[in-house]
Amino acid sequence: MSEVLEYKTVKTEEVTNWFKAASEDAFPANGGAAIEYKGLQIAVYNFTRRNEWYATQNLCPHKHQMILSRGMLGTEGEEPKVACPFHKKTFSLKNGTNLNGTECELATYPVKVEDGFVYVGFAD
Repeated sequence: MSEVLEYKTVKTEEVTNWFKAASEDAFPANGGAAIEYKGLQIAVYNFTRRNEWYATQNLCPHKHQMILSRGMLGTEGEEPKVACPFHKKTFSLKNGTNLNGTECELATYPVKVEDGFVYVGFAD
């Protein structure tokens, strides 16, 4: 029986597996793309305007659709955010907090780039 993972925020110090997602050029500038890890869809964002990388669950917790990798990136003050293209709710890319309220939030994952490849951290 295979292990079923759930979306759960992972902090850098909790990482037990750095998953090699893809080469840097597989991710659009100032946009995102979805990867799959053990049955989970993860949105990886190349926020080039900030020279930063982020990863969250791809599943919108509000409408339950796999869409966040196609969300719009921006900032609210100094907070990097993604807006769901369906309902425009915005979420912090740093910690997954819903910036429009408290009813739902995103799981977030650490990202690192080494030798031209993007890695996402998981604790499993």
